[in-house]
Amino acid sequence: MNPVITGTTMPILEITLDAGEAVVAEGGDVAWLTPGMHLDTSTAHGSGGQGGFMSGLKRVLGGAQLFLTQYTAPPQGGLVAFAAQLPGTIREMRIDPSDTFMIQQGSYTASTPGVEVSVGLQKKLGAGVFGGAGVVFQKLAGSGTAWVQLAGELTEYELKAGESLLIHPGHLAMFRAEMPLEFATVKGIKNKFFGDSLFLAELHGPGHVWLQSMTPAKLAAAIEPYLPDRSGDKS
Repeated sequence: MNPVITGTTMPILEITLDAGEAVVAEGGDVAWLTPGMHLDTSTAHGSGGQGGFMSGLKRVLGGAQLFLTQYTAPPQGGLVAFAAQLPGTIREMRIDPSDTFMIQQGSYTASTPGVEVSVGLQKKLGAGVFGGAGVVFQKLAGSGTAWVQLAGELTEYELKAGESLLIHPGHLAMFRAEMPLEFATVKGIKNKFFGDSLFLAELHGPGHVWLQSMTPAKLAAAIEPYLPDRSGDKS
């Protein structure tokens, strides 16, 4: 297996597979692939070998799809490619029992069959924050390799024991799963758009954290004024 990440602001993950090698991804996320690739869609994929409908249900709770597709290379090998959905970067992560990660909902791109993709954390942050949806983190566990896409530019911190960081939840892209995470309300700070006090995620060390400069909500807000006004469209 030979994964290559190319591009700059809108990167592409190209994975060249030898005969019989496979990768797993959400259905419809593939950008292009070579002929002869065998596709198998099932709830068992992305379960780290555990399989079953309940594993798929856990993914749904984490904001992913119930069914994942496994791409297996034919005898002559093949290539499958995935394109980033937002300006940013694609990172390769090694997963094993001592290295498990929490990632923002929607960041999962692909993985090898031994990686388990499930819900890691759900938190309601009030009616005004993120449209009332709160925040959802997916957990990557099991054993293998996963690729995740993160928005904008990345800043990384290594927190020591006793250290903590207050982070706007939308900028918290990924962190090690064993790090304690709490949500706190900052009193006295009002936002005219949310109408709520400001909620921040408080992440405690030791462990590594990846922060993203862009959030999907802020990107949508930035381009919204330039979208056509369809309020008068009767079609």
